[in-house]
Amino acid sequence: MNINVILSPPEIDLLPQADLTGTTCVVFDVLRATSSIITALANGAAEVHPVRTIEEALALKQRFPDAVLGGERFGDRIDGFDIGNSPLEYRALAGKRIITTTTNGTIALRACEKAERVLVGALLNLDALVAELAASSPENLAIICAGTFRELALEDVLAAGAICAKLPGTALSDSAMVALDVFKQHQRDLPGALRASRNGQALSAAGRDLDVQWCAQTSICDTIGQMQAGIITKSASLEGIAS
Repeated sequence: MNINVILSPPEIDLLPQADLTGTTCVVFDVLRATSSIITALANGAAEVHPVRTIEEALALKQRFPDAVLGGERFGDRIDGFDIGNSPLEYRALAGKRIITTTTNGTIALRACEKAERVLVGALLNLDALVAELAASSPENLAIICAGTFRELALEDVLAAGAICAKLPGTALSDSAMVALDVFKQHQRDLPGALRASRNGQALSAAGRDLDVQWCAQTSICDTIGQMQAGIITKSASLEGIAS
């Protein structure tokens, strides 16, 4: 297995034109979009539609009037939307269709549309992801770090490095080796690293420390989200997340 890590949004911009044949993409936006999606699916949400823009979300809401509108801009819930981007809001949406748009995470997910498989990653489902990747053994694995605005995000790089560490015998690109080294530096205290990250500090300053605590939990569920035709559903789940 060849592993490459896409570290920042400027690299993500190039993915729609890249040859992703035979490639599995795992997308991380640990604080908070992909953690919220995994939380929703683990607690019984039917499906999640990640879209790029507010306009796309509103148009899709016209097609699915019973859908829950979720998302954020600059970390805050979008005016007129039902919920924001806190994973704590996504625990009570069993059976629901969710439409979500975020600053970075949903952009990263949709940039991978041409890949053979697109999986949704978080620290919450880390071991399940590793087991799935070890079993499916894709020829090429691209780990996508959604980042913060136009910059890389420490928490996403940590998650990417954790995947690299848990899949021995793989061929790592230079960026994957960087992610692995970052993970090794912080692996004994991932919650502390998330709190110290730019996003962690911003969320805590905004009174959202509980979001950081939630997203910092490692392997508390076996749920894997897979995106096909722009819709994320649960591809494997042995246990949900306790509310």
